[in-house]
Amino acid sequence: MTTVSIADLGNVPAEYRHHPKAITPGDDLVLPAAHLKWYEVRRKDAVVSDEVRDEARAFLRGEAEAGRLEISGELGFAILHLCGESFYFLIVCTWRNVNEMWESVYTNDGSGFAPVVQGPHLEVICVWELGVVLHEQQAWTRYLYSARDQRAKLAYLADRLTGSA
Repeated sequence: MTTVSIADLGNVPAEYRHHPKAITPGDDLVLPAAHLKWYEVRRKDAVVSDEVRDEARAFLRGEAEAGRLEISGELGFAILHLCGESFYFLIVCTWRNVNEMWESVYTNDGSGFAPVVQGPHLEVICVWELGVVLHEQQAWTRYLYSARDQRAKLAYLADRLTGSA
């Protein structure tokens, strides 16, 4: 059996400083055949501009209308995450096959939103976005235990996380 010293694994650069981020819900993004809750993640002292928010929402509408974001008939959520000063992740998660979360990821480095193309070992979610995902997992689980009728769907859509991660 080969052993590896953990001293060489998972090292974080000494200059890295972790900080909390704010998680705020926004207006739902209602597409012709899908409904997404909206979240924004950012440093507490940062602001997501209306222009970037509107661009992100219009981008997702366009992707859905063009058939590149295939989420027809689905419920889920979107996360617009401001990383640093001006880099954004835009993450769309929907619930499929009853209990599976499916994901599409986009970035914007100031030149517009574009899909993330990944290799075989995928970036999934960062520690701040995970707060939203954990909340949504619990909200969807409550929905699965419910009557799953119109009232339960509305309860799922109203169940939002606000806070910090």
